[in-house]
Amino acid sequence: MSTQRVSAGFMLRHPAHWIALGFGSGLSPRAPGTVGTLWAWVAFLAIERGSGGADWGWVIVASLIVGLWACTRSAQHLGVADPSAVVWDEVVAFWIVLWLLMPAGFALQLLAFGLFRVFDAVKRGPVGWADRLFKLRPGQPIGWRQGWGILFDDLVAAACTLLVIALGMRLVSAWPR
Repeated sequence: MSTQRVSAGFMLRHPAHWIALGFGSGLSPRAPGTVGTLWAWVAFLAIERGSGGADWGWVIVASLIVGLWACTRSAQHLGVADPSAVVWDEVVAFWIVLWLLMPAGFALQLLAFGLFRVFDAVKRGPVGWADRLFKLRPGQPIGWRQGWGILFDDLVAAACTLLVIALGMRLVSAWPR
């Protein structure tokens, strides 16, 4: 299995690459996960204006199914089990965060963005466990297991983000006034 370089040309060669690379946001030479999460935020706000809450549930389910295929194929084509340019995992996970937080003001959205990026980048605790769970074993080909692993740790990061925000909101509401 040869390792390919991530480029616009690579992205244009297969529809899975368009999706997995977050429609180009994963091509960022610096912090592609952060750029992918920013793209997710902007896309969510643009799409959210014309859709309802239940619609987002279906978009997320479809995005997870298509994302599993796209992330797996792109990892296989790149020859890397969890390529940093594959940012669809950040996109879908942050969509879940925003979907469950909305309607939220800019400050809460920004807090969610920051928390999600910290959980995803640092990979401590449950996020680290989720990241290690589906790692490639020696001699094993890149397959659906690794594709799911690409998505799974970001879903756990999203859950951690939502948990911290919920606990923070609970503490603030219980604070004596």
